[in-house]
Amino acid sequence: MRERLFPRAYQTVSAARDFARETLDAWGLPERRDDVVLCVSELATNALRYGVPRGRSYRVRLLGFGCCVRVEVHDSGPGRSRMLGRAPGNGLQIVEAVSDLWGVLPRSPGKVVWAEFRCDGRDTIGP
Repeated sequence: MRERLFPRAYQTVSAARDFARETLDAWGLPERRDDVVLCVSELATNALRYGVPRGRSYRVRLLGFGCCVRVEVHDSGPGRSRMLGRAPGNGLQIVEAVSDLWGVLPRSPGKVVWAEFRCDGRDTIGP
């Protein structure tokens, strides 16, 4: 598992993508890299737009378990991430399209939006 805390600033989305790339490179996992990085970008942007109050930050966590990579973006804001009809943006629709599974878990305060990616041909992922 690797995780990093990012301050509430849109400039950190690029740093979150870099963190995901660095993690996948360290784990020797190039095959789902573009999908994972895209989802990190979308989920970090959504956290900043809808879930991180002023003065707070968000956390990006990547976990390798079994033959999967799991991306989690933790925020401390109110509300739930969901798709109802036409959402203001397409972020969660993109996450749904490129991940194998995704969902939302409550936390106190806030929520965790996660996405999982299967990596075929691997017994384990991570260091």
